[in-house]
Amino acid sequence: MNLHEYQSKELFREYGIPVPQGYIARSTDEAMSVSKKIDGELWVIKAQIHSGGRGKVGGVKVAKTIDEVSRFSKEMLGRKMVTNQTGPDGLPVNSVYVESASEIQKEIYLSILLDRENEMISFVASKAGGMNIEEVAEKEPESILKITINPALGLMPFQTRELIHGLELDKKQGKEFSEITKKMYKLFLDKDASLIEVNPLIITKKGELLALDAKINIDTNALFRQPGLLSLRDSSQEDPSENDAAEKGLNYISLDGDIACMVNGAGLAMATMDLIKLHGGEPANFLDVGGGATAEKVTFALKLILSNKNVKAILVNIFGGIVRCDLIAEGVIEAVKEIDVKVPVIVRLEGTNVEKGRVLLKESGLKILSASDLTDAAKKAVAAVTK
Repeated sequence: MNLHEYQSKELFREYGIPVPQGYIARSTDEAMSVSKKIDGELWVIKAQIHSGGRGKVGGVKVAKTIDEVSRFSKEMLGRKMVTNQTGPDGLPVNSVYVESASEIQKEIYLSILLDRENEMISFVASKAGGMNIEEVAEKEPESILKITINPALGLMPFQTRELIHGLELDKKQGKEFSEITKKMYKLFLDKDASLIEVNPLIITKKGELLALDAKINIDTNALFRQPGLLSLRDSSQEDPSENDAAEKGLNYISLDGDIACMVNGAGLAMATMDLIKLHGGEPANFLDVGGGATAEKVTFALKLILSNKNVKAILVNIFGGIVRCDLIAEGVIEAVKEIDVKVPVIVRLEGTNVEKGRVLLKESGLKILSASDLTDAAKKAVAAVTK
């Protein structure tokens, strides 16, 4: 689950991580009102969406007057903002964050994340703050600093000193940086985060460290331990299809291809997508209907994947261990009839009562292609969309 910048900064304040003065606003009038509470003569207006790259598309602007605060917030609120991370449909801007402007001497990148490669938590830092960290890693890999934290020991002082030395911070800045990393580590553990990113962490002209931006991702699987964070969820920033699927107990992620997948089991779903790619196709989604797939779930799943207008074929791949293949076949037949599916449907069944299931599909009188194995299914699905 992603948090907005303003929500992340509220948590930063709670944990004593320094951030600029700022307030959230959901209307132009509110933006003008909160700007008057902020010290200084410059304000930064930031569109609140779950995406980076806002500044490149007009989502971050510096206002020199109250009239500009009004104009910039009016330009942002109520529109859909498209960045290189949102996809073509963009994300709605329902609020703006009005923040005091900061005098920047230096920008640093700093993040703490779950390092799956090392199966530990790692800090990543770079002197090239304010830039896309992937670009920095590609063009200046030597500027990326990384420390891996042993969970039994926690963040050690010598590790922080390594980062301070690599970032070329002076004694005062190093002391502030050390405190920030300690607090970020505690926040990461306390809130079951999977990522906390500050880009940039700035050194002001007074020589002080300040988190100019804040991004926090919470591990969705740990939300049952974080009831206080659930209220921060903004479903308007999430794919409505993915939310609908979650309510039905399905794991669904929309993708950019044209071959829809309906599979039982996350590993099998990944393998199905890999086979589609291997044979020249592009999956339109990841969809795991779970081990206990029912006719009702199958019908809902088909409706869900067909809501994607790019879908030109459907590949159903079911391993009948917990659930019988003949029951899945009946569910597919009922669903195809009810929805009046117009695109080719390729079904690969394996497991309990598989022969019975294949007979039901064959005798259904519907345009359902039965596949002998997963490779055969993938090839038939790719062929169906490339005719």
